[in-house]
Amino acid sequence: MKSTRKPSGCASFLYLPETNYYSMRFALVALLLLTNLVSAQPPKAKLNHLAIYVTDINASATFYQDIIGLETVPEPFHDGKHVWLSIAPGITLHIIEGAEARKTYYKNQHMCFSVSSVDIFADQLRKKNMVWEDRDGKKLAITTRVDGVKQLWLQDPDGYWVEINDAKE
Repeated sequence: MKSTRKPSGCASFLYLPETNYYSMRFALVALLLLTNLVSAQPPKAKLNHLAIYVTDINASATFYQDIIGLETVPEPFHDGKHVWLSIAPGITLHIIEGAEARKTYYKNQHMCFSVSSVDIFADQLRKKNMVWEDRDGKKLAITTRVDGVKQLWLQDPDGYWVEINDAKE
C-alpha cells in the first residue's frame, strides 16, 4: 500500500501523493534551470536612432522636413544644435550641428526611405529644382532594380546620400 505521508522537505503545495516525488522535483528543477537559461540570453538590440553630423542644422532640417517629408519630434537638449525627426515608429534621425565642412560619402553608405511612387517623388524634386541620380550616377534618372523596385539617389546639404524607392516592404 502506498504511503500518503508527505516526504520531509517537500512544500505542501508541491506534494501530490499520486506522483513520484523525485520525478516532480526533477521536472521542477529542470524547468527552473531552463527558465534561467532562457532569461540569461542577452536582449536583442533594435534600432533606436540614426545620427548625422552637419555643418548647417537649419539647411539639413529643412531638407529632411521639406524634401523627404519627415516630422520633428521633441529633443531633450534645446540648445539649437540638435533636431530630431521621426523616421519610423519609435525610430528617429538625430541631426547634430558642429561639423566643420561638408565631406564626401560613398553612395553605398546611405539612408533609404520608401514612397508610394518614385515617379511622383521625382516630379516633386523637379518642381523644387533638386538634382538626383540613378544607381550609376546618371543625373535626373531612375533605376529599376531586377525585382521591379524603382529607386533614385540624392544628397542632403552635407553630402549624405539618401535613396528613395517604392519598395512595398
